[in-house]
Amino acid sequence: MNNQKQQKPTLTGQRFKTRKRDEKERFDPTQFQESIVQGLNQTGSDLEAVAKFLDASGAKLDYRRYAETLFDILVAGGMLAPGGTLSDDMTRTEFCLFTANEDLETMQAYAQVFNKLIRRYKYLEKGFEEEIKKLLLFLKGFDESERNKLAMLAGILLANGNISASILNSLYNENLVKEGVSAAFAVKLFKSWIYEKDINCVACSLRKVGMDNRLMELFPANKRSAEHFSKYFTDAGLKELADFARNQLSIGARKELQKELHEQMARGDPQREVRPKENGPVRGPGCGSGDWGPPC
Repeated sequence: MNNQKQQKPTLTGQRFKTRKRDEKERFDPTQFQESIVQGLNQTGSDLEAVAKFLDASGAKLDYRRYAETLFDILVAGGMLAPGGTLSDDMTRTEFCLFTANEDLETMQAYAQVFNKLIRRYKYLEKGFEEEIKKLLLFLKGFDESERNKLAMLAGILLANGNISASILNSLYNENLVKEGVSAAFAVKLFKSWIYEKDINCVACSLRKVGMDNRLMELFPANKRSAEHFSKYFTDAGLKELADFARNQLSIGARKELQKELHEQMARGDPQREVRPKENGPVRGPGCGSGDWGPPC
């Protein structure tokens, strides 16, 4: 009896076609970049034409897949390498945020381009916010003028509600804080933000994402004081922001005192006189009321 198993017959020379839905499209941001750059170069510096080109291109190009590449090009002119430098690829455009004039009116016009694009293609909203967070981490790779333009744009976008104040988390990067980049960037950002809205709306946006008590972290630990913060931003023309931060410190101190009193009462400690600090909370205009306190 033959115990050996018979081998199953195999087909040779047969080619199986892969179904289209099983095929994975190769990720090719370079080709995408060429298409966007070519279109931007044809529109020139006419931002209305840029907005129309981007609107029409979304029907032909895969914005969802190449969102990061798209926003890199619109901000810096080409794909960005880690650290914020342009990649070696020579396919770039001069018609981008970083080559624009450094003035608020121009930045407002660029903000409208992004606003129209995201309003048209809603799925880009999350990717755009992630792009801004990334760009803030790359600040050391940009020159001063590029940082200023990005700061003004970010302030306008925050005022318009295109991005969340949570993007400010990127400014707390240790290296950016240590070299003073974060504080300088924040000055330009808050100036354009407050210009578009006011300190009340800024305060509300910061409070919604828990950033209202973190402004001191824009400075290194050895400069993280109310006095330094107040002088720095007041000298920069942002006294209202300095007053808001000082008020937040007062509120924080009051909450700590209340917490301590509750703990003492819970332990049954004997009552003792508690004197408030000499510098009480600073009053100021809030969202439709007499101080900073009420939620928006």
